[in-house]
Amino acid sequence: MAGGSLLLLLDDISILMDDVSVMTKIAAKKTAGLVGDDLALNAEQVTGVKPNRELPVIWAVAKGSSVNKLILVPAALLISYFIPWLITPLLMIGGLYLSYEGAEKVIHKFWPKLLPHDEEQNARLQANADSNIDLVAFEKDKIKGAIRTDFILSAEIIVISLGAVTAAGGDILQKALVLSIVAIVVTVGIYGLVAGIVKIDDAGLYLIENSNEGNIKHKFGELMLSAAPKLMKFLSIAGTIAMFLVGGGIIVHGIGFLHHSVEDIAHLTGVFEGLTNALLNGVIGFVIGTIVVAIFTIVNKMRGDDDDPKSAAH
Repeated sequence: MAGGSLLLLLDDISILMDDVSVMTKIAAKKTAGLVGDDLALNAEQVTGVKPNRELPVIWAVAKGSSVNKLILVPAALLISYFIPWLITPLLMIGGLYLSYEGAEKVIHKFWPKLLPHDEEQNARLQANADSNIDLVAFEKDKIKGAIRTDFILSAEIIVISLGAVTAAGGDILQKALVLSIVAIVVTVGIYGLVAGIVKIDDAGLYLIENSNEGNIKHKFGELMLSAAPKLMKFLSIAGTIAMFLVGGGIIVHGIGFLHHSVEDIAHLTGVFEGLTNALLNGVIGFVIGTIVVAIFTIVNKMRGDDDDPKSAAH
């Protein structure tokens, strides 16, 4: 009897894991685009950091990301079970924050006079130029900001995964297992890739120093060394665009008439429907983010506060 019970238990576990595997694949497909945005955003977070501090910063953000998911997975399960209506408003707040962050970056870049001076950027430039200044203190705010952004993106990934498992008929145990697997894989994968990306220049320099000039290794090292800053600049731009795509997408999906309007317009473009949908989400994210930045800027001026509007947002 004991042997038969054990075999039944093993059979049940096997069936459960098969179901979890299938549901995890479904969730992975649903969140693939968002994971790509998350990668671009996190790679962008280390721009402006000295090379010898890149990995410590990535490690610090990765640890914060792990804590985020330790909070988000059980929270998503509890909220979906007891108060499912709360998920959309919470995501909407996250979408507004991402859109705000992206709009602030764009305005600081192209219309800096419209916003209070970015003291944090000036402090970082001075710190990078002065070897006697401890950069760890300057990195704390950057790390906190990266972890906040990760929290929102992680929440979106977890909620989309939860929706995919729910649609597939998963029970609470299957939901918990799938969300845990997605959380672990996404965290390890994204921050592993980010660490590799930011060290491309070091790898190129190693190849150059350990090969003869003119051979394949040396040329490949030169290519990696020259490509590294261009890749980081591209990821910085892609990260900002991702804020609008993700933030705008969250907002659009949370407002019924806006969601249907975007879908209807995108449908008219035929084979370009997916691209049009993403572009409209991005434009809406930028417009709404700009409005939020304007509101915080006006409020700060009315209060006589010349600091960065982030101080009000945070």
